Amino acid sequence: MAKPLFRGVCASTVTPFNSDGSLRLDLLPAHVEWILSEGVSAISPLGSSGEFCALEIEDRKRVLEAALAACNGRVPVVAGTHCYSTKHTVELSKHAERAGADALLIVPPYYMAPTPSQAMDHYRRIAEAISIPIVLYHNIPLTAIDLKTEHLVKLFEEKVIAGVKMSNPEPDRICQLLQATRGELVVYAGLDTVAFEGLCHGAHGWISGIPSIVPRAARELYEAIAVNGDLQRARAQWNRLAPLMRLQFSSYLNQGEGSHWFSVMKATLNLIGPPVGDPVPPVLPLSGSARKELGKILSDLGYPSK
Repeated sequence: MAKPLFRGVCASTVTPFNSDGSLRLDLLPAHVEWILSEGVSAISPLGSSGEFCALEIEDRKRVLEAALAACNGRVPVVAGTHCYSTKHTVELSKHAERAGADALLIVPPYYMAPTPSQAMDHYRRIAEAISIPIVLYHNIPLTAIDLKTEHLVKLFEEKVIAGVKMSNPEPDRICQLLQATRGELVVYAGLDTVAFEGLCHGAHGWISGIPSIVPRAARELYEAIAVNGDLQRARAQWNRLAPLMRLQFSSYLNQGEGSHWFSVMKATLNLIGPPVGDPVPPVLPLSGSARKELGKILSDLGYPSK
């Protein structure tokens, strides 16, 4: 029997690289250890933050194996096994299950924009090949696929998926899904811009940028809402976290120039935790002015820069 999906805050681990784009797996154990010390409920290697799209298939397997070894069963591991082709996604998913992952995180097939029914069949083929739970990573901007509530409910009823990471800027999409499945489908807030609203709607957890770079602060918000029902405390904590959200997603919110979310993520981790290297180009390190702003925000959250 597969374990139930986690509840709480999940950190997406990043992949350390050298300046030439080669892997620095020797940096991964300290990164995972720091995240675990922050009290996360789970980790998710090779999500968007793991820069999976910059890695070949065999390197993705190496990264996952290293993350699993570093975690050593202390929290559930939700492995990103997304790939455009169904064949390679099945290959990566089988490998993740054999390696010891507890669940899979899989974004819909990207770039070629298959129809919703074709994307649903993609997930069905993966589910036939493995026995651990699948969390569908709903991410319209980066896949051009919008599986509606009825599509997701059907996949859940068919026992193809067990959860959804809802990275949608409309909080009601989280609400719709929770209401349509009476809370039985595990739904995670997958975008920091709607994390507060999503958790208030009853999302079972939170997987996004803030839980991955300041997990302790993210956990405080989750517990205030989901565990203690303390809205006053939750509002106060969100007031502290919102500046980080706005800096991290400034280019996303502006639909153009601004700080790239992943530049902010790696800069944060390098400032307050063990080094993880810079993003792989074309994404570049955070600019000096934004780095100064970031340092103040982190200090206000109780994370002084090194």
